[in-house]
Amino acid sequence: MIIDHNLPEYRQRWQTKGANRFNGAFFYSKEIVKYIIPNVKTDRSWITVNTLGYGTNHAILFVHNNLEPSRYNWTKKYKDIVFVCSLKSTCEKIAHLGKTIYLPLSIDTESVKKYRCTKDREVAFAGRPDKRNLGYIKGPCDYLMNLPRTQMLKAMARYRKIYGVGRVALEAKCLGCEVLPYDKRFPEPSVWKVLDSRDAAKILQEELDKIDGKQV
Repeated sequence: MIIDHNLPEYRQRWQTKGANRFNGAFFYSKEIVKYIIPNVKTDRSWITVNTLGYGTNHAILFVHNNLEPSRYNWTKKYKDIVFVCSLKSTCEKIAHLGKTIYLPLSIDTESVKKYRCTKDREVAFAGRPDKRNLGYIKGPCDYLMNLPRTQMLKAMARYRKIYGVGRVALEAKCLGCEVLPYDKRFPEPSVWKVLDSRDAAKILQEELDKIDGKQV
């Protein structure tokens, strides 16, 4: 069973978010379904988004909210869930709910590289409108917001420097941009290391085999 971004309840909620619906969790879920799930052997079900109560036993659940892991307390009614977290700190915060796996964020590097182009612009913030005030942006810059993913990648590729975190930071690095910090929670851009989704699948398989007692 795969519970993902196509779940009607999730899709309805996603449609109400306006420009903020172009978030990392949605696109990460799409790539998990396309590149990670087909390359991981397991009898567990998959939950790739926070379905707020819609789950199943014996599942792998991807945690997207690193700030408020309490939003996953609804999982207590299910048994044997493995939580996949993109930050080690989130693994610690959510460990009381079940077993955890640290899996760094990943992107489809092959598709992102296709948007590389000559850089003719200097600095831009790239991301959701509700994130631009999380920290301090030094000096003048352009703002890339309210854009579908393909348009965002095309726009980002033209800049030498990008203010970004999470998947945006990974995509910016893949496009050859220098990543600048703007979020106080992530003061060091080096935390974002480019990892291809296919390689992430291999890491997940190894960690999952350790939990399920299979030969590695």
